[in-house]
Amino acid sequence: MKKDATTEEKIKAAAKEVFLAKGFAGCSSREIAKAAGENVALVNYYFRSKGQLFELIFKSAMEDFLLSMIHVFNSEQSLEQKMRIFIEREFEFLTKHPELPSFIINEMNREEGCAVGEHTIHFEKIAETGIFNECIKAQQEGTMREINLISVIMLIMSNCQYPTMAKNLMKNIHQLTDEEYTLQLKTHQSHVTEMLVNYLFPKNNSTK
Repeated sequence: MKKDATTEEKIKAAAKEVFLAKGFAGCSSREIAKAAGENVALVNYYFRSKGQLFELIFKSAMEDFLLSMIHVFNSEQSLEQKMRIFIEREFEFLTKHPELPSFIINEMNREEGCAVGEHTIHFEKIAETGIFNECIKAQQEGTMREINLISVIMLIMSNCQYPTMAKNLMKNIHQLTDEEYTLQLKTHQSHVTEMLVNYLFPKNNSTK
């Protein structure tokens, strides 16, 4: 039997939807096949197992985050402007893919498969953009606050990703509609951008 690229992509698209909704342990090959409009035997023929199919989907989800960062860091903008654009792109990406942060965290925490060592974002690719050296140079010159770069990443992730992950909780607590919460996220994005940029790039150069 000859493999058909269209059928293969249809199965992958269906698998992504099911995995993101239920995680690896929460779904079966049969559910994926049903979502794709195919039979289980065909899913296994193309991908051998649910595990192998999951690996492809998980890797793709991780690479989406990676590519969104690299695009910004490779630009010719100033370091401060890169930070502003990166935060903006991060919110845009999370608006389009709100399920990804929770999905990645949940699957990275699974005891079996998806070990951190195998699926961590390839920071060497980010390093190739020169962004880390650019930050170190800016800190040495006094234009950027002296702060561990891991802390910078944690500040960005927590302020950008948590509001998306906590959407249902925040809506429930504050009795907000989807539309109202979307507007709140736009306001939050503005606050986060100014807060982080002003903290990381103090105008008086008193960065220590």
